[in-house]
This record gives sequence, C-alpha cells and structure tokens, in this order.
Amino acid sequence: MLRRLAVVPLLLATCLAAPAATADAAAPRRPAPAPAGCADVPVPGAAYAVSACLADLTTTGTVPTGHTDPADWAGLEAPGTVTPSGVPGVQVDGYFPDTSTTNTNHGWDHDSQFVLRLPRHWNGGLVVAGPPGVREQYANDRIISDQVLAKGYAYAATDKGNTGAEIYRDGARPGDAILEWHRRFAELTRAAQRTAAGYYGHAPRTTYAAGLSAGGYLVRWQLEHYPRLYTGGIDWNALTFTRNGSLLTTLPPALRAYPRYRAGEPDAHAEMLAAGYPAGSEALWDFHYRTQWDFLQRVIREEVDPGYDGAAQAGTPFCPAGTGAGCDTDYDFASRPAAVHRAVDRIALTGRIRRPLISIQGTLDVLTPPSAFGDVYHRMVADAGRAALHRYVLVAGGTHTDGLVPLAPRTLQPMLPSFVTAFGELEAWTRHTR
Repeated sequence: MLRRLAVVPLLLATCLAAPAATADAAAPRRPAPAPAGCADVPVPGAAYAVSACLADLTTTGTVPTGHTDPADWAGLEAPGTVTPSGVPGVQVDGYFPDTSTTNTNHGWDHDSQFVLRLPRHWNGGLVVAGPPGVREQYANDRIISDQVLAKGYAYAATDKGNTGAEIYRDGARPGDAILEWHRRFAELTRAAQRTAAGYYGHAPRTTYAAGLSAGGYLVRWQLEHYPRLYTGGIDWNALTFTRNGSLLTTLPPALRAYPRYRAGEPDAHAEMLAAGYPAGSEALWDFHYRTQWDFLQRVIREEVDPGYDGAAQAGTPFCPAGTGAGCDTDYDFASRPAAVHRAVDRIALTGRIRRPLISIQGTLDVLTPPSAFGDVYHRMVADAGRAALHRYVLVAGGTHTDGLVPLAPRTLQPMLPSFVTAFGELEAWTRHTR
C-alpha cells in the first residue's frame, strides 16, 4: 500500500551523527538518585540497573533531573517543537553485559546501555526503539518517547551496543558491529517485556518497534527476524542495507558530483539526480556533503570493507575524486571482492516481514533518498509476498531529520506529525491482528 501525505508545518536544526560535544555535554551525566521509598525495578539480564521515581518521564521532567541527555537528541526535531509532558512513573537506566566502552553516559564507560520508562498509568503496551546514526539511548526521547509515553505506553531504548564515530572497532568480523545492533534490540525487548510483567502484574499486550534512520533499519530487521516479539512496527526514513550495497552505492556518486555541482559544472546536477538525490532538495546538499555523506561512507565502509584502505581506518576525509585506491570518493561497491559482498549480505534486509509495518519516507530526504531506500524496500516486501503487511507513506517535503527544515523552510516540512499520525494508524491496524 503506497500513499502520499502532506504534513502540517511546525517550526524547525540537525545531524544523523551525534553532534560535537560541548564542554557541558561532554561531562558524564549521572542519573539523580532515587527518592526514599522508590524501590529498584529489576531488569532481567542486566549487569547494572538503577531506578528512579519521577514526577514526569517526558523530557520536560527528565532534562532538569538528568534522566536524559539533550545532546543525544539535538537536531532531530524542528526548532519550536512542543511535545507532550506530565507522565509520572519509574525510569530505569542500566546496561547489559558487554566488552566495548564507547558509551560514556553516566560515567559508566560501558556499551549496551538502555533506558526503560514505566508510566504510572499504563495502557498495557510497550514501544522499543534504537537510535539513529551512531547516537545513544536517549536520541529518541523527544520524537518517540515523549509521544508514546503520553499515550500510556511503557518505553525502552538501547544504544545498539556501540556508539560514536568508530563503531567499526567493535566485533571480530566485518559486519559484526551492525549485527550487534539487532541482538541488542531484541535483548532489550525481551527484558523490557519481562520487566513490565513483573512491575505491572502482566506482560504487555502489544509491543511495537519504532525508529528513525538506522533505528528504522532495526525495526525492519526485527520484524523479519524476531516477529514473535512484536505486534508491529513503524520506521521513519529508514536506512536499508541490501545486497546491492545501500549507502555504499548512493554516497560515493554524491561525493564525486557535489563538488563539481558547487563549482558550477553543468553535468554535475544531472549526476546527482541520477544517483537518486531528489530534485528540489538542492538546498540540503551542502550540509550533507560537509557533515553526513563523507563521514557515513567512511564509517560504514570501514565496518564491512576494512581492507579497502589498507592499514588506515575509515579512510581519508574528503579525498578528491580520482585519488584512486583507498579513497572513499572513488569507492565502487560492485567491483569489491566477494568477501565484502558476503559481509554486506550478513546485514542485508530481505523484505520478508512477518508483522504489520508502516514506513514513512520524506520525499526530499538526501541521506536515505526514497528512490534508493524507501521505494526499494517497499518493492522488496512485495517481491517477498508480504505486501499486505506493509503500508508505505511518502511525506511531501519531508527530509531526513526535522532539524533540517530551517535550511529550506519554504520547501521542507517536519515529519514528526506524520509519525504521530502513522503510529495511531498502526495501533488501529494491529488491533485486529493480535
């Protein structure tokens, strides 16, 4: 099912990668201690967990108490966005056993961190999320957690097991770091379901997976590989690894063509469009060239194809086209050795979802442009014979994250209202499929 949707404008700054740390943001944030009489909530399988009874589990309450990290969700919402508030309950912060240490939240220096929020007035449901890009467990606090807590859902989020600009250092084999993302999402889902059962007296009646970008990729994988854990899922501008390479085939053409477009070469614009970057999105290209395309190409390529640049790690930033071997601007996935294609196969989606899924995709997304990502996955689902389980919504004027809207306010529209609408549609749809 495919439809197009115009969104209601909000006001609205951004980055798929976590923003550069300021002096304040770099300091470890420790959750405030639980007030007297607030019992710890056990989380099965966790190596460490600390509970706090809070007057408000939304960001209105958790920012002043230190139970979220605004740096983690900076740039994911439009300026001026107002989200729901006033949801009392218990928050549990902790981590599962892990050997990597990229996540420094709370001074723990420990990966596989999670946050779990249990509202006082529970509707019997659970929403589980993973962060976009290389962010941490609080990244979705404004765009997902606040929204679903206000509806009465319990909420859980994972840091995916590795964070930051060097995720490729985690794991022994190419693709291991990304495969860990999926294991950690499923691990948290099981633990959150059991925690809710112990806390409320019965297991969640519904469990939804939700996520933006790389978090949306997690949603699709979960519904393909762990369907028994979920009632359904919703993804937003989802990253889609396929056997054809995904970002590894869309980013290098942009890295080659954009500098020539900026220099005024007439053929370069047509090359950008041919690579899948939508007409009308030109105002976004410079920002993505400077902050997103090169960074993500090098990080993802190093994760699945570390031999491309020899002993170097994640290549040379912004190497000019024509540099040759080891330059990510010149990267050609199709010509890489069979071992590289096998590494991508390990993390590739198939389209064989087994639970209802709603995908929302911005028409002016220039990180996961629809022709190379959303449209492709919609066809994959249909080709797998699962079309009845997929609703694909194209959001006119939507781009990768709502914080980018000020770059072209007359052209771009925030997608958060579409996410909220689509989540309500997922609830109604799955009410009859449980």
